[in-house]
This record gives sequence, structure tokens and C-alpha cells, in this order.
Amino acid sequence: MYPFFYDPTFLLLLPVFAFSIWAQYRVKQTFEKYSKVASIRGLTGRDAAAGILSASGLGNIKIENIRGELTDHYDPRSGTLRLSDSTAESRSVAAIGVAAHEAGHAIQHANGYKPFEIRQAIVPVAQFGTTLAFPLFIMGLIFTIPRLMDFGIILFTGAVVFQLVTLPVEFDASSRALKLLRNNGYLAGEEINYAKKVLDAAALTYVAATAAAVVNLIRLLILRGSRD
Repeated sequence: MYPFFYDPTFLLLLPVFAFSIWAQYRVKQTFEKYSKVASIRGLTGRDAAAGILSASGLGNIKIENIRGELTDHYDPRSGTLRLSDSTAESRSVAAIGVAAHEAGHAIQHANGYKPFEIRQAIVPVAQFGTTLAFPLFIMGLIFTIPRLMDFGIILFTGAVVFQLVTLPVEFDASSRALKLLRNNGYLAGEEINYAKKVLDAAALTYVAATAAAVVNLIRLLILRGSRD
């Protein structure tokens, strides 16, 4: 049994923390590198996304600009694909790859891709769990209320499931993006490999987030066991 102020399980987070920092560095470095490589066809990220959506019968999907860098995302609630300025207006291989990836999410939504639907269904649970799980668990730990700790663990498990489901969703979106870019002739030859490197680097951040969630769940279970 550990005193409440001592948490040896924190050591489990160190390798995950290191991996997360490396993943963030990797995606930033890779994106910057291939942002300097202009596509042969001279398309912008917006052009590529619009072309892919149109070719997929989704010309009704709105494309909007959003502030920031790498803040690109698809919003299934409004059916809107939002691209950061650095992606939408850039003619680089990196921007086209990122824009195509987000278009891939819109296609997943339209085609009823199951992992995408599952992820969307558990978003409220994941958000609720992420916000309240640790405060409830810590309160239960400090005041020795086992049921409160258990409830915190259950809530956080929902957040872990969300992260696990996110992995196939992101991998599939990247796979769709590369295939569509190649088939529609938006990128060719080495450009496809460059775009793949950008998307592979971005995928590392999702792997890191999932690893962190799983390790934190393990920590909660260990701490819970120490109070029995």
C-alpha cells in the first residue's frame, strides 16, 4: 500500500512522455521538410481535397479555412472539411497529403466506415471520462472511497477505448488519401512517397496518445489495487 502522496507508477509515463515528444518533433520536422517540395501539378491543398471529394461524389462537402498550423480536421456534425491556411493555400506535397487525409475522413463518414462511426458515437463518453476520471479517482484515493476510484477507472476506460478506435480510423484515412492521390493523378512517383512520410509521421502522434492513455489506465489499476 502506497501513501497517497507517493506514486511510483509515474515512472511508467517516462518512456511514453519521451516517445510523445519525439513524435511531435518528427511530425513537425517532416511536415516542414516536405512543405518545401512543390507538387509537379501545382495544386493547392484545397484543390486536392475538393477534387477528391468531387470524384467521390461528395462535392456537397464544404471546405473552409481555419487558423493555425496543422489544425486541419473534418467535422462530421456539419459536414465541413476545415483546412489550416498553411494547408489550404500551399502547393506543397505535404499540404496536399494532409488535405487528402482529411478528405479521407469525409469519405469514411459517407461510406459508413464502422470504426469512424464507433468513434463518433463514443466522443461524448470519452470527453466526459477525460475530464472527470482523474479528479474522481484522486478524491477516492485521498478519502479512501473505493467506489469513487472504480467509477474514475470506468470513465477513463471510455477514453482509452476512444484512443484505440482512433488508430484504425486514422490509418485508414491515410491509406485512402494516398490511393486517391495516386489514382486521380494529383501526385505521382516520389511525390506519393513524400506524402506517405508526412502522413506516417502524423500517425505517430496518435500512437503516442494511445500509448499514454493505456499506460495511465494501468497506473490507475495499480493504484487502485494498492488500496485493497
